[in-house]
Formats: sequence, structure tokens, C-alpha cells
Amino acid sequence: MARTDEAAVLGYEQARDELIEVVRRLEAGGTSLEDSLALWERGEELAKVCRRWLEGARARLDASLAEEKAETEEETRDEE
Repeated sequence: MARTDEAAVLGYEQARDELIEVVRRLEAGGTSLEDSLALWERGEELAKVCRRWLEGARARLDASLAEEKAETEEETRDEE
């Protein structure tokens, strides 16, 4: 499975945990330039996965809040 395909099926928590490990390894240093670049690229992929999950969660939350507001407004109109 290609890394792009793999990143697409990762859950938020999996991507976040792997991203934390990537950052830890980069901060620790001691890796070659090539390995550091590979880690950086993987970190970018993981950050995108996390961002997509969070944007999706925000959209779902916004939709739920808008639906709740519409229902409340409809109930208020019905009571008048």
C-alpha cells in the first residue's frame, strides 16, 4: 500500500500519534539529511490527514448546530 493510500485510511488518533512520533524523532536529531527529509514529508502527510479529520468534525458540528437552531426557531414560530 502506498503511503498516500495508507494516510487516507488512518484514523485521526492514529495519524496524530504517528505525527507526534515523527516530531519527536526530528527534534531528537541524529538522522541523516535524507532520513530527516523523509520524516518531514511523512509529517506533512500526517498533518494533512489530521487537518481533514478536524475539518470534517467541524463541518459536522456546524451542521448539527445549524439544524438545532432551525428546529428551535421553528418551535418558537409554532408557539406564537
